[in-house]
Amino acid sequence: MSAAVCPPLTITFLGTGTSSGVPMVGCDCEVCTSTDPNDKRLRSSIMVESATTRFVVDTTPDFRYQMLRLGVKQLDAVLYTHPHKDHMAGLDDIRPFNFFTKQPMKLYANELTADAIRRDFYYAFSEKKYPGVPNLDIITIDETPFFIGDIPITPILVWHLKMPVYGFRMGSFTYITDANRIDPEEKIKAKGSKVLVLNALRREAHISHFTLTEAISLANELEAEEAYFTHISHQLGKHAQVSQELPHHIHLANDGTVLSL
Repeated sequence: MSAAVCPPLTITFLGTGTSSGVPMVGCDCEVCTSTDPNDKRLRSSIMVESATTRFVVDTTPDFRYQMLRLGVKQLDAVLYTHPHKDHMAGLDDIRPFNFFTKQPMKLYANELTADAIRRDFYYAFSEKKYPGVPNLDIITIDETPFFIGDIPITPILVWHLKMPVYGFRMGSFTYITDANRIDPEEKIKAKGSKVLVLNALRREAHISHFTLTEAISLANELEAEEAYFTHISHQLGKHAQVSQELPHHIHLANDGTVLSL
């Protein structure tokens, strides 16, 4: 799989915020009250496109709005990192794609996430379905490389405290969110990426996410040409201020950031 040729990709950050988003409901800190558009963050997700294939990684609670604001009318699949609600709660809004294509939506997920989807969206899997419920086709994945359309994908097992989460490498692009530990043998899969995306929740230590310092250190260890940080909370600080502190090859991702590889 490592030898599989990856077509040119366009990566769009649909959201770059943590589970509460930024601004956070009820908060009047300087980040949540900032007028800088870069300090507005929906829940973390990306869209991956080749010339013939388009899929999203995770369906956040903001999924409907994320699709509307980019005018997305066609989607081939959803690839899931893990079953936390800020990464899958928007799945019900896949229904318009079902309506227009008359086809089930392919969902690529590990067993843990697949079980959560069947449990939380049970009505989509009942014998007698109510008209208009999501039409879903779950494809269970493990650490074996696979393709979505013409895009080769290598899963990378990372740890969100004790929960196994998948990051993904697609050609020279690697996406890892919701992690605070990566085993040495899995780091090898991400090493030398042209673009590496990591979560960088805040400055203070966290039980299940990388801090800003940890994310910078890991990006350097993995020898990424460029790194973008996502899954950002209001506790990290204002985008403009934090950006000035980062090495030249490391950036804070924004909602709407587009990368071409």
